[in-house]
Amino acid sequence: MDRIDQKILALLQEDASIANNDLADLVGLAPSSCLRRVRRLKADGIITRTIALTDPKKMGRALKAIVTVRLADHGKTARRDWLAQLDREKAVSQVYSVSGETDVVVMLNLTDMEEFQQLGERMFSDNQNVIQFTTMFVLEQHKFNMALEP
Repeated sequence: MDRIDQKILALLQEDASIANNDLADLVGLAPSSCLRRVRRLKADGIITRTIALTDPKKMGRALKAIVTVRLADHGKTARRDWLAQLDREKAVSQVYSVSGETDVVVMLNLTDMEEFQQLGERMFSDNQNVIQFTTMFVLEQHKFNMALEP
């Protein structure tokens, strides 16, 4: 990746809906050259997908929680099955396997405490593979940036 690729990525991470002609103007390329570079960045797997970020409050999911989980069975099947269940939950936005005392960190965007209680019972309390979980509710968000710099 050269300097122009990096500038293209920075601009697209800021606003992926930018028109190719405008993007080309901002990076100093002809539109066809710019489009070729964007397509190459996608083909090379540098740009993995294009999404629209939404306002959680306006989507009715303003309650955010972070759940740390310790699992009893780290075997491939038990872990895979539990992670697949999490994947089907619409309140679950992110799941990370981590090192240390915690096995998994789950990020939730919830409608209310009732949804949390139902999900918590189903996915954590009543699940035989979960030996311990801790929930932290987000009081304030100080930084949220999905963009990455090379």
